[in-house]
Amino acid sequence: MTDFSKLLNPEQCAAATAGEGPLLVLAAAGTGKTRTLVHRVAYLVEQGVPADRIMLLTFTNRAAREMLDRAQKVVGDAVAPIWSGTFHSICARLLRRYGSSLGYTPGFSILDEDDQRKLLGELIKASVKDPKDFPKKEVVAKMISEAANERKPVGFIAARWQTKSAGFTSEEIVAIAEKYDARKRELDSMDFDDLLVNGLRLLKENQRVREMLQEHFLHVLVDEYQDTNGLQAEFTDILAARHRNIMAVGDDFQCIYTWRGAQIENILDFPKRWEGCRIVKLERNYRSVPGVLDVANAVMKDSPRQFEKTLRPFRSANGDRPWLYKVYDGRTQASEMLRLVREARDTGYLHRDIAILYRSHFQSIDVQMTLARANVPFRITSGVGVFEQVHVKDVLAYLRLLVNPSDELSFMRFVSLLPGVGEVSARKFWEKLGRQFDPKRREDRDALGGMLGAKARPLWPALSKCFEGAQAHLDDDETGELVEDFTDFFYEDRLRAQWEAEEAEDRLDDVRELASQIAGAEDGLAGFLRDVALMTNLDARRNDPDADRVTLSTIHQAKGMEWPVVLVPWCCEGMFPSAKAGEEGRMDEERRLFYVVVTRAKDRLYLFSPQVRKMADGGMFPVDPSQFVKDIPSDLLNMRRVSSSPDGYGGGYSSGSYSSGGYSSGGYSSGGYSRGPSKPAYKKTWRR
Repeated sequence: MTDFSKLLNPEQCAAATAGEGPLLVLAAAGTGKTRTLVHRVAYLVEQGVPADRIMLLTFTNRAAREMLDRAQKVVGDAVAPIWSGTFHSICARLLRRYGSSLGYTPGFSILDEDDQRKLLGELIKASVKDPKDFPKKEVVAKMISEAANERKPVGFIAARWQTKSAGFTSEEIVAIAEKYDARKRELDSMDFDDLLVNGLRLLKENQRVREMLQEHFLHVLVDEYQDTNGLQAEFTDILAARHRNIMAVGDDFQCIYTWRGAQIENILDFPKRWEGCRIVKLERNYRSVPGVLDVANAVMKDSPRQFEKTLRPFRSANGDRPWLYKVYDGRTQASEMLRLVREARDTGYLHRDIAILYRSHFQSIDVQMTLARANVPFRITSGVGVFEQVHVKDVLAYLRLLVNPSDELSFMRFVSLLPGVGEVSARKFWEKLGRQFDPKRREDRDALGGMLGAKARPLWPALSKCFEGAQAHLDDDETGELVEDFTDFFYEDRLRAQWEAEEAEDRLDDVRELASQIAGAEDGLAGFLRDVALMTNLDARRNDPDADRVTLSTIHQAKGMEWPVVLVPWCCEGMFPSAKAGEEGRMDEERRLFYVVVTRAKDRLYLFSPQVRKMADGGMFPVDPSQFVKDIPSDLLNMRRVSSSPDGYGGGYSSGSYSSGGYSSGGYSSGGYSRGPSKPAYKKTWRR
């Protein structure tokens, strides 16, 4: 028999070798959660529990395979029959065996994301009078998915998504959802959400199957329990009800996905739901140096509604305390990040050892451009490069037309944004215009406006007004204003009509950041577009998984990963925590997100707090340091202030220990900031 006390620390061993009954394992960041689960599986098998009577539920198939592979190394092939996999895969397995009671054959099809969107696209096209003015199939799919996972009517979710310019009614979405369900039935198929919904239905509606499965599974183990939604928690509660041997492993400090259905109450209330529940805390951290853990503990010290945990270091105290960089603005921040990346390389780290982790994707634009110009290789794991995003491409098409009236591809993309204009119509317009369109010329604007159909014609006066002012902006070097005009006159309404409010706002953030980047471009609009073309060509080669590249990622995508060197930009109020989270009362989750990013760092952690944000008109406005940074005691951080000015970057440095007193003006006079002129009233008039 294996001596688990020699393989695990005391807390891990207590969890892995626990007796029967409900068990909650609170595994703080970097404390060996996977190792504990692996040895729990090995222990149960060694104790004589038949492997096929153990269920191990994870959130990725990769995690399930890794755990079984590691358990096999401890106790051999006896672990092979374990029921392991994601909630979706386990439900699919059960439904193939017992789904006939719900009206499905054992060979039912599972629709992947592309299948689902194709089917919805066909239904929208057949059911809606004007599909182009209706929400995208991806948006409808998201509404239907939210309804399934939150167990709410589709009409309720659709109403939540509606805005003044949304272009749909709740009844229309409900009708599409009903036709979608009927079509899936005809095809004997389920989508991914159906697997969870029907898996739970199977247990609740079929008493014979429920009691058989409850008797069969002696132990139910659940990984990442803080990420479960209501469907998943109820599914495991029902399965484990007979023998009461349920082991939930997770960390309430790392619950950061409530926006996609995770319910932190599942883990917080677990001991209440399971009488006699034993709690084991894993607090010994094997990942990070003590200085990083001190910061993580400080951030969560006074967080409400939590299981109290304190990360304790296993590693020695060697190494720097984390650094707080107070920099002038986003460009200075990116320059300092580039310097730190090069410094890390000079001290022996590879590019793949370094991660730049941000709260929102738009916060990476400055960094992407700076790294690309310096030929520093990087990969983006939280989506495509900024200039490959659809909405950014739309704006760039408009800008390219201003610079090059002969740009056919940009004309085709721009004019296709108008309602009722497809590829054939756009091609016809281009030929009639003599294969050239200069939007700054009134004659060209009038010619195109005269060709538009009834759906697009009402929008043209506002767009024409936008183009009319373009030359003046170019003459006055107000390049950022070009993007602001396009957004105000036309594009914001389009985004809000196509996307749910939060998604639309995220895309608008990208566009606003693009405007500020253009406003600060040294070589003007033409030079900026040349840089973009270069970076777009590099994107195609950027994500080679085997290449040595710096990682750029949102914090949400980085959960579960770690790097020796982590840099975090925009630790400022309104950026991290996000302004929207503050408005919606989600500050607790923002704090957990900050804890997650801090605990990704193994050796070095750098937090950045710019003093100002650049606006599209070239002006600046001051920003305050993040409240999370302010919560860190002064003796836990080193601080470096980068002296700079609006006209010069990378100036002198001053270093020392961080002190909260340094948060006054920091050498920058708020009186010197300019917010720029307010937007002309005529813009809003035209938008109406």
